Amino acid sequence: MTEHFCDHLNGTAYHSTEWSHVQFRTETGDETRGGRKIDLTVKPRGVALVVEGRRHSQFDALFPIECKRLPTPKEGDRDEREYVITNPGTTGGIQRFKFGYHGAAHKFAAMIAYVQEQAFAHWLDQVNIWILHLSTDSNSAWSDSDALRMLTEDSVARICTLESRHRRKSGLEECELRHLWVKMN
Repeated sequence: MTEHFCDHLNGTAYHSTEWSHVQFRTETGDETRGGRKIDLTVKPRGVALVVEGRRHSQFDALFPIECKRLPTPKEGDRDEREYVITNPGTTGGIQRFKFGYHGAAHKFAAMIAYVQEQAFAHWLDQVNIWILHLSTDSNSAWSDSDALRMLTEDSVARICTLESRHRRKSGLEECELRHLWVKMN
């Protein structure tokens, strides 16, 4: 799904005056964690862009994007909370950015959810319940301030935008995540 979505984004960006200066790439290497791949990245298209004093060439990510399905597919022993966290493991969506497993060099990142069942409101409630439960664990790095907040919902386009902010440890700056949820069924 992400590869096809990337193709769509590139075609749309190429023909747009606002977005023609960027390209989307799949499975790109993480800048700070060798061997880790990021689902989708936004990179300059044939130009250098300076963002917050940092120069980005066509080889540098402007920001990373993690893609997940809601609900998590029921294959193997996958954690239903995969959009947020996996336990054990480090492959949960928000978890990757919060703990610097992805995008440690970035203060801004994004997530895309391919919503295959239920309404956006259901998933907003469910994701925030998972985060609230994590925040009540003793010695947890999670807090209720990690919860998602809805920004917009467009029932015609079948998309929803949300935001969340995450304090990070190990000297990493706070990370702002923008979430795009796309209704697939």
